[in-house]
Amino acid sequence: MEYEDFYQTLGVARDARPEDIKKAYRRLARLYHPDVSKAADAEERFKKVSQAYEVLSDPEKRRAYDALGSRRPGERFEPPPEWASRFGFQSAGEAEGLDLGSLFEMFNFGAGSRGFSGFRTSSPMDVDGGEVEIDLEEAHRGAERRLGLPHGTIHVVIPAGAEDGQTLRLRGQAPGAGGRRKRGDLILKVRIRPHRLFAFEGHDLLLKLPAYPWELVLGADVEVPTLDGKVRLKIPPLSRPGRRWRLAGRGLRKPGGGAGDLYVLPEIVLPEHWSEEQRELMRRLSLGVTEDPRRGLG
Repeated sequence: MEYEDFYQTLGVARDARPEDIKKAYRRLARLYHPDVSKAADAEERFKKVSQAYEVLSDPEKRRAYDALGSRRPGERFEPPPEWASRFGFQSAGEAEGLDLGSLFEMFNFGAGSRGFSGFRTSSPMDVDGGEVEIDLEEAHRGAERRLGLPHGTIHVVIPAGAEDGQTLRLRGQAPGAGGRRKRGDLILKVRIRPHRLFAFEGHDLLLKLPAYPWELVLGADVEVPTLDGKVRLKIPPLSRPGRRWRLAGRGLRKPGGGAGDLYVLPEIVLPEHWSEEQRELMRRLSLGVTEDPRRGLG
């Protein structure tokens, strides 16, 4: 088989701490995720990065990998007999025909047995991973999940810009059953949890903004929350309820770059406590109004 330098793939030193390995993986997985990256080799690089992380993030697999020593990437080699017996092979010949990534995919490091669960040559099979729930903020910035599936657990990266109801195809990420040498695709459906402030449709957001009547009549400069922090909004004088203001590019991020829009809908609120002077001002205001606000009701 050919030697693969998993440390080089992740861009970390051989003595890297687990947290550094995880940090490097997160950065590269987001960079090369097939649903985000436009690079021609993104799918293959994402697979290599995931494969390297699967080995180096598992203490026992990392020890077994380190025991192979350090070689030049692409150098042909076979595991020595003592390595085979130490880590569960009957003989080094069992690894014949495998690449190094597939070799470690076949390991069963569960309690009680360290051997392989058997080689199978069935065709790749897609796995339905069901639904995965994320928060709106996670849809905006990207998320990670450790999913428990029938044939094992898998670490998946959900790219920034995922929409509610969107189907993600994670190529080559389905856990293989019974030691399957090839992996199918993992199919996930994204569900975004309801948010306390924002309604959403696609990548656009809607925010209901409480406003006093005089802010709509006289105009105002107010703070508006977004997923990236607060921004200022100028309410024009004589704004009518039901009018929406569009803040371009303040919605959910899109996978290819940019973002949707944020629509702000004012909702009139009244103070809970009124002084007599304030009540008198309202009475005086009502004397000069001749229009019927309910004329549209017939």
